[in-house]
Amino acid sequence: MNKTNVPPAHWFQRIDEDPDEGFYASPRFVEHIDKATIEKLREYYAEIIDEKTNVLDLMSSWISHLPSEIKLTRSSGLGMNEQELRANNQLSDWCVHNLNTKPQLPYPADTFDYVLCAVSIQYLTAPIEVLKSALEVLRKRGRIVIAMSHRLFPTKAVSIFQHIAPQDRIKLVSSYLEIAGFDEVTALDRSPTNADPLWIITGQKLPKKLY
Repeated sequence: MNKTNVPPAHWFQRIDEDPDEGFYASPRFVEHIDKATIEKLREYYAEIIDEKTNVLDLMSSWISHLPSEIKLTRSSGLGMNEQELRANNQLSDWCVHNLNTKPQLPYPADTFDYVLCAVSIQYLTAPIEVLKSALEVLRKRGRIVIAMSHRLFPTKAVSIFQHIAPQDRIKLVSSYLEIAGFDEVTALDRSPTNADPLWIITGQKLPKKLY
């Protein structure tokens, strides 16, 4: 699939098509990847995120994996469970928002320097639309960072993620970003030894070319 292709609708079907609000009604105060993998993700964030910037944690929960030493101007969280978001002391503001019914992000254009999405991209039923909106809310030269591992809720993860190998998932998400309009899409393997894998896909919002 390349940036001119539209993914087929059946890729984004799920075993459980009931409203997501029911599935996420009860808070889950658990870590969804190993501690060593979380630490690797924090290390990566520390490498790329500048201080005094605005960060959006997309599909957030009670932890955001942001390094405590980075002093941000704004750290916004968008997620599905109010209790989890309230418990996240790394957020300066948050909102409950279902991206599968409302893929447009509830923020003005050119708001954030970074959009982060940790181990959740597999639950989006309209990922291209969501990522196009993420591109819109990013400032020029802003970056998106999508972190992936191998764990998922099988009833809520979209079909395509459950029928392809991990390396193909990396290619799939990279193609999402390219179709959505991101430039300089790259994939990294930051997996720790003897722990959950960590694959990171990034893209950048570059100024539009003038011809």
